[in-house]
Amino acid sequence: MPAYLVPIAGLLVGLIIGSFLATLILRWPEDRSVVGGRSSCDHCGHQLRAWELVPVVSFILQAGKCRRCGAEIAPDHLAIELAAALIGGLALFAAPGLEGLAGALFGWLLLTLAALDVKHHWLPDRLTAVLAISGMAASLLFADPSLQDRLIGGLAGFISLAIIAAIYKSIRKRDGLGGGDPKMLGAIGCWLGWQALPFVILGASAVGLLVALSWRLRGTGVDKETMLPLGSLMAIAAFPLWLFQASGTGFPY
Repeated sequence: MPAYLVPIAGLLVGLIIGSFLATLILRWPEDRSVVGGRSSCDHCGHQLRAWELVPVVSFILQAGKCRRCGAEIAPDHLAIELAAALIGGLALFAAPGLEGLAGALFGWLLLTLAALDVKHHWLPDRLTAVLAISGMAASLLFADPSLQDRLIGGLAGFISLAIIAAIYKSIRKRDGLGGGDPKMLGAIGCWLGWQALPFVILGASAVGLLVALSWRLRGTGVDKETMLPLGSLMAIAAFPLWLFQASGTGFPY
């Protein structure tokens, strides 16, 4: 395959993966089967035909509405498909081949965790474990980061946030971090290595400040009680850092 077609293939595969991820994000918190049963409209139960399930295209052709009842299709579905496509395209642009596919997997897992955290403040342990295990497994295929750096990253990521959460709770007498946040940072460390962890936190903080600022500008109150999904913020910061690693443009440490 010509090199210029590889990122395009990543985009197309990402669309398909994104359609599955959008279904998972919708059904898993409701304890519904992700792979069982035919897809249907959430409002009228109309079973969707194959041509109604084409990623992005079906949404556009149906004007974002169910063909049977006219109810609006959740725009989250389209957003997940587009985000997954972008992740696949960027990963294979940065690193055509097996490393790019691994990076796309990293991005798709981050996307799923981020969406679940935004919508439900939930970082499932099973999915975080998959993120961590796949990161360690990637060390068998790629030398950088090394297995040692990934191991240290996993431990340092988890322990650092766990200590911060414990100190905060001892002072404020309430939880300041969700239980899944330390596990997720550890899992990210298993992919990027320990050296990247400060940049993940710095990037997450910067994105969080931008989110809070946007809320202020829209008139939404922001105070010390406002909850921000740290897992989602870390996910947004982590994937661009992987792109720097994979592209060889100079990872900042």
